[in-house]
Amino acid sequence: MWKKLNNSFGSGPKEESKNDQDLTTILSRPQRADLTVLVAEITQRMRSLVEETFKAPAEQHPKSSAPSQLIDLGEGDSGPPPPSTKESKRSEDDHVRTEYVPTAEDFKAEANLLTQFDDWRDTVLLRIGEVVNRDVEDRDEEASSERRDEERPRSSYDDDDDPSWSRLSEVYHPVETPLIRLPKPKKLLILHSLLLLMLSLEHYSANSRVLMMYAASSLGLGVKTLNQDEVKVSRGLLDAALQMPANADAQSKGRESDPSRKWKVGIASVAGAVLIGVTGGLAAPFIAAGLGTVMGGLGLGATAAAGYLGAVAGSGVIVGGLFGAYGGRMTGRMVDKYAREVDDFAFLPIHGSRHRFDDEKEAAQEDHRLRVTIGITGWLTEEDNFVVPWRVIGKDSEVFGLRWETKPLLNLGNAIDSLVTSAAWAAGRQVLTKTIFAGLLSALVLPVGLMKVAGIADNPFSVAKARSDKAGEVLADALISKVQGERPVTLIGYSLGSRVIYSCLQTLAKRHAYGLVETAILMGSPTPSDTPDWRSMRRVVSGRLVNVYSENDSVLAFLYRTSSLQYGVAGLQPIENVPGVENLDVSDIISGHLRYQFLLGRILRTIGLECISAREVAREEQALAIKDRQQEQQRIQNERRAGIEGDNEAARRKLESGEIAVEEQPQSQPQPQIEARHGIPRRPVPLKSVEENKGREQS
Repeated sequence: MWKKLNNSFGSGPKEESKNDQDLTTILSRPQRADLTVLVAEITQRMRSLVEETFKAPAEQHPKSSAPSQLIDLGEGDSGPPPPSTKESKRSEDDHVRTEYVPTAEDFKAEANLLTQFDDWRDTVLLRIGEVVNRDVEDRDEEASSERRDEERPRSSYDDDDDPSWSRLSEVYHPVETPLIRLPKPKKLLILHSLLLLMLSLEHYSANSRVLMMYAASSLGLGVKTLNQDEVKVSRGLLDAALQMPANADAQSKGRESDPSRKWKVGIASVAGAVLIGVTGGLAAPFIAAGLGTVMGGLGLGATAAAGYLGAVAGSGVIVGGLFGAYGGRMTGRMVDKYAREVDDFAFLPIHGSRHRFDDEKEAAQEDHRLRVTIGITGWLTEEDNFVVPWRVIGKDSEVFGLRWETKPLLNLGNAIDSLVTSAAWAAGRQVLTKTIFAGLLSALVLPVGLMKVAGIADNPFSVAKARSDKAGEVLADALISKVQGERPVTLIGYSLGSRVIYSCLQTLAKRHAYGLVETAILMGSPTPSDTPDWRSMRRVVSGRLVNVYSENDSVLAFLYRTSSLQYGVAGLQPIENVPGVENLDVSDIISGHLRYQFLLGRILRTIGLECISAREVAREEQALAIKDRQQEQQRIQNERRAGIEGDNEAARRKLESGEIAVEEQPQSQPQPQIEARHGIPRRPVPLKSVEENKGREQS
């Protein structure tokens, strides 16, 4: 045993088997130096992008501030072509924004953000250096390996590589590196090794995930390759953790409190002796169970894989913490405390099991992932809307639907449905289209008929809007408390769901909680488009911040008319003068606010979200066609009842005089059957008096 330990420290003859290779045996010394330089340049680019959010006067950016055109990063396309992405331009008659002047809070935020980022970067570079700077005694093999690699044509891309690389590189621009000329198997092993090294930090933060995206792009590998590797590693970690000895967790907890643990881990990592020096041999069953089979296919030996993982390789406690108690935090009792502040607050698994696990070992058997995606619905017509729309997102991440404020969202959904099928809405829609962008939309200029129909949706929208702000604060608190574990989070929402994200990101910025959110996508957002708000949001999103808008969304314009229109509406126009914010104009396919729910898959594919289910996209489009027919039939029936069917002039006169009657449909009550379908206990929603509701809305 001691002979093996000495060999691992480089003091004895080194015998590397073909099946137990690592970066020091497959890469020459110059190539390992290139890898270190690549990681350093990627982190420097990431830091520069962070600094940009605190600079750049607004008037110097007349066009959309998106860093690059939105590109499809998906795994192929099917069905109708996606909507075109165009660069947003501000019309000449728009108001001129003042120059961005940093405030004292901005300077404080910059100092905190850069300090946290630099700490992460230093840790990453130190960990990479520990691994790649080891000496390899077989110089002849190094030299021959280097010559073979240099004999390869100077092409950056193999014909059989993942075709999504070209699309990935449009968003995460590759850093030039000689490593791109290596054979594909070696590039795969480099990417895989980097992933294990990121996990050895005992967290997989949003910054680490963005670094991996840049690394894949720079090596000429597509995002699909990275996703598949993440899935295999997550399954290997979970399977191996299940085989840990019964007393391993207790011993691991004891070592966590050992003050000498950090330097022990460091020495063990450098020497490749983490199995003996830190875990006392506990990692042996870990390797046998998971790492040997999962990692072996990529050419990385089990011993090397365990060495790269560091302390993670020998602790079920650390693995459990990485996945948030094996996923139990997001669906267990830990979330119950947040439900005290927001009615029905819960995370509903989209693909996995929907019942709670009291035992972590049992929870570890579930199919967890290294990334978390949270979809947030903006209104309801039935409670399945919390789950069904998000099935378009594939299984490369662990997907949850956020359940929040069920009753207000049901009231809002039915109110909007009644609004868009009313005779008054059909007659007055043109008025909205002509007035919203001129800044004239107010109760003073609306026809009498539209003022009457406003009563259908105004109150439900105001109530749900206020609740969404609170839900966003609670969501931010949950993320800061690490209910997701040590994994990066992607937030996606439409309508008031995007306002929840807006509130969440604002709260994270105020609390200087960085490195939690990888990507945020806001669709049809009833939020301001003002530059300062989006600057603060951009600072807490490590990867992509995307605003999806439609200039034809008259429902959003109508509902938002009583808010501060002077600050703009993000769901109706692009976000400008904020570096790093991407804008997607979907006016071609979003002619009404209710269409977002049925076109999620198509929009997300255009944005570039990976692994979109073609089957679910087709199901969405079929559901949209049915919904369109139902709404058209209801609208015709209401117009016939009002005596204006097919007569635009009569409709205009009756609209202006207020003769068009508005029949308000009864508001739906929450449907309890979703609890049986999803297996998550639900707190009873107490019936509140009118006075209590009014008091809550005012507060």
